[in-house]
Amino acid sequence: MKYLLSVLVGAMSYGVLSTIVVLAYGEGYQLGEVVGSQLLTGFILSWLLAGYTKLRAKRTPNQPGTVTAAGVINSPKLTWKNRLLLMMAGAPTVVTGLLYYQSLRYIPASLAIILLFQFTWISVLIQAVSRRQRPNKVVLLTLIVLLGGTLLAAGIMEQGTAGFNITGIILGLLSAVSYSLFILFSGKAVPSVHPAYRSAWMVTGGLVLLFILFPPHFLFNGMLWGPLLLFGFLLGLFGAFIPPVLFAVGVPHIGEDMAGILGAAELPVAVMLSSFVLHEHVSQLQWFGVALILLGVILPELYKLKRLNPDRLGTR
Repeated sequence: MKYLLSVLVGAMSYGVLSTIVVLAYGEGYQLGEVVGSQLLTGFILSWLLAGYTKLRAKRTPNQPGTVTAAGVINSPKLTWKNRLLLMMAGAPTVVTGLLYYQSLRYIPASLAIILLFQFTWISVLIQAVSRRQRPNKVVLLTLIVLLGGTLLAAGIMEQGTAGFNITGIILGLLSAVSYSLFILFSGKAVPSVHPAYRSAWMVTGGLVLLFILFPPHFLFNGMLWGPLLLFGFLLGLFGAFIPPVLFAVGVPHIGEDMAGILGAAELPVAVMLSSFVLHEHVSQLQWFGVALILLGVILPELYKLKRLNPDRLGTR
């Protein structure tokens, strides 16, 4: 149960981000300042965790390739080639954050998270094209459910398309494409390395890219020592630190399929906070659409679990 809760809390942490970003925009902060303070916090916390992990490994040494008490692999030392690969794999997270956070300037947070969740079918499409395989019936049914849920959750069935900002829609969909690429690349980037070190180097790569795109003037003009410090800390804590750590702890014990199901918790949390904190209107029909999207995310994972363990999903 503690590993299930670990992954669940990690997914719910992601759902907090959009509300914090909108509040930061309300204080007058710009995109580069918001994302920069978030990644800077994530960078500091990630390297603190990596340092603690290294210190703990020295106190309780294990042979390379063995499994530690935390359930993670004690990997050999990183080469600079591996470090660069991890830094490159972290770049799509920055692009995703920039596109997603910028979309919040044009569209409600409840709609932005729904657009980001389109990574579910975009990932399927990318994999189908790369493998040159036609999606099976379960995947096609899932895509239909996701599309129907998106139309309802976005409010298109009630409001039509006239009230939507096309710039925000495009940015939201591009963030979904970027996130799909991150999932594709991150899983293949030096998987044998300890999660704490992988996370630290990936965040480092993202921070370097961001500071190239948006020079960190907020570090020197005194802006950081205000509300931005709080916003950056919360974004870094809930976006760049807590989820990777909790996923690293929980996923090895519950499996990727169950983690995929629990990961969908991000969507209702984001929509709920948008409604209660930001006072965005979310109708009952839109909530039904959110439920359909969750069903679309969970459906293929349940099918996989049933095929692998037919007795686990049977009647008691």
